[in-house]
Amino acid sequence: MNILIIEDEVLAQRELMKMLHQADEKIKILKCLKSISESIEWFTTNEKECDLIFMDIELSDGQCFEIFSKITPRVPIIFLTAYHEYAIQAFKLNSIDYLLKPIDQKSLRQALKKYDMLSQKKLAISMLELQTLLKSTQKQYKERFTIKIGDVFRYIHTNEIAYFFSDSKYSYLVTYKKDKFLLDPSLNEIESKLDPKMFFRASRKYIININAVEKASKFFNSRLKLKLKLPVDEDILISRVKVIQFLDWMGND
Repeated sequence: MNILIIEDEVLAQRELMKMLHQADEKIKILKCLKSISESIEWFTTNEKECDLIFMDIELSDGQCFEIFSKITPRVPIIFLTAYHEYAIQAFKLNSIDYLLKPIDQKSLRQALKKYDMLSQKKLAISMLELQTLLKSTQKQYKERFTIKIGDVFRYIHTNEIAYFFSDSKYSYLVTYKKDKFLLDPSLNEIESKLDPKMFFRASRKYIININAVEKASKFFNSRLKLKLKLPVDEDILISRVKVIQFLDWMGND
């Protein structure tokens, strides 16, 4: 059996390869891919070599269903996911199996056995239905924040927020209208609730909206200095180790 692994964590790749060979020493691992872009490129020329795919839902450049918007694999897929079982019962439709992380050997053997028992025809994937099901398990990002003005509570939509910042022990949001509001959650908590395509943790003190960035310029020690579309009291610097990640984020359409 020729197997393709699509998983962005190297240690997880190695562990899965080890478990597959323990389950069946005749298994051949064709390739380990880490991203949506790599997967699309591979499928265009190599799909006929593959019998079965093990695919992680969360990849380095997005969720795996984005692959299906470009190509339509004719190969059965076993999904790898950290989602709780109740959230992915839908994957049992179309006879697509899944493995919850951390994967155990018993579950892996059962999934392989299921593949052996079912025909390729029964494992055919309805991409439209699959995308609908996968989207139902997507993380829901925060769309608005509640703020207090005197005795009045109102909300600010994330589209109105230019950036978040911390000062001492407090967190604030700043709108494009230059209004500043105090928030209860820490910057780390705020970051975990934001859509990473829209917001970026530029530094320990700042989370910025993509639409608030005017430009990024090279700065001392291989860093980047940001200029936002509204004034900020101090320099916002992208550290050397985050430059590539930031530029990828800037170019992500």
